[in-house]
Amino acid sequence: MEVGVVGREPSARVWTRSSYSKDESGDCVEVAVEGARVLVRDSKRREGPVLVFRRVTWCGLLAELENPAADGF
Repeated sequence: MEVGVVGREPSARVWTRSSYSKDESGDCVEVAVEGARVLVRDSKRREGPVLVFRRVTWCGLLAELENPAADGF
């Protein structure tokens, strides 16, 4: 899996919070899509580091979370 970390992020990014997240707790991650990259940050630390995934890697992670038994483990 190829994952990178970038420092402070540009304010022009559009971040999306999970629909499963409750507004009052703030305990979630936010995602921004930039071309072939998906960026992920902690909603409580918006000025903190940002994880960077290739889009195909991110989609694979989400598919595994939806159906963990699909790979036979």
